[in-house]
Amino acid sequence: MSAVTDPQPAVAASAASSGGRRRRSRAALVTGDRGVLSESDRRSPAVAVSLGVINVVLFVLLVVACLGPLLLLVKFAVTPTQDILRTPLALFPNGIRWENLTRAWNEVQINRYFLNTVVLAAGSWFFQLLVATTGGYVLSVLRPKYAKLLNGLVISTLFVPAVVLLVPLYLTVLNPPLIGHSLLNTYWAVWLPSAASAFNVMIVARFFDSLPHEVFEAARVDGAGPFRLFTAIVLPMSKPILGVASVFAIIASWKDFLWPLLVLKQPDLQPLSVRLPSIQAQTDLGVFLAALAISTVVPVIMFLVFQRAFLRGAGMSGAVKG
Repeated sequence: MSAVTDPQPAVAASAASSGGRRRRSRAALVTGDRGVLSESDRRSPAVAVSLGVINVVLFVLLVVACLGPLLLLVKFAVTPTQDILRTPLALFPNGIRWENLTRAWNEVQINRYFLNTVVLAAGSWFFQLLVATTGGYVLSVLRPKYAKLLNGLVISTLFVPAVVLLVPLYLTVLNPPLIGHSLLNTYWAVWLPSAASAFNVMIVARFFDSLPHEVFEAARVDGAGPFRLFTAIVLPMSKPILGVASVFAIIASWKDFLWPLLVLKQPDLQPLSVRLPSIQAQTDLGVFLAALAISTVVPVIMFLVFQRAFLRGAGMSGAVKG
């Protein structure tokens, strides 16, 4: 007599497996694992080779588009002027001229203008970070009764074009209240207006919103006042956004042209962004391009140093560990 098998366990197993496949497919849809190509398509040799070729081509194009102009400027900085004009894409047909850099640094006095730019950028960075962190601390952590009104006023300034503010801001710097003398031809005329950056205040405030407020409440219970809470708790937890705001502040100050041109009339005080266009007509092309290459050193180094903090904090996710 043959044994009769019960079909219910097989049916149940089949239903469980199909249910598991459906759950996995739904999970893949939710997590975004599925794309245009399925896993079977990706395992195909022809598709794999095609994707590899596309990735390599896109990577090369991206490198050329991003690094090409910078590398070309570095090449021109040590290339004789005649070679730049006749064969700009040739690789040093008549040798390398390192004296372009020394002439740009000494004869054209790029060293003085470079120092002016560093001083302007350092002061703008300090005041922008001071206003951004304290303003964001008030809006996000302290949260007074008028915080919503203040937040709306700060956001409203983002909709005002900077060109519209040039005339009233210039008149304010020309005759500032309570001071009694003009700030023209002083670095304060650049530092103080740059500190009023609503964008930096808002990104810092949004980052402070993502910090665990339970830590703030615990610090208040332990007797920490507003100043100690700011310096000992909030700032040490905000290194990513401080790096992002620092990069924004320094690069914006380094490339600023119009406002330093208006308020710094003395050539001895002007930064590179103002002086380089002024000396272009009477400067050898190779030496001028060497001066341009020197002026790009600090922004590039700044990004390389702060790239991890910049990329981590740019998304404003603000996940805090520990």
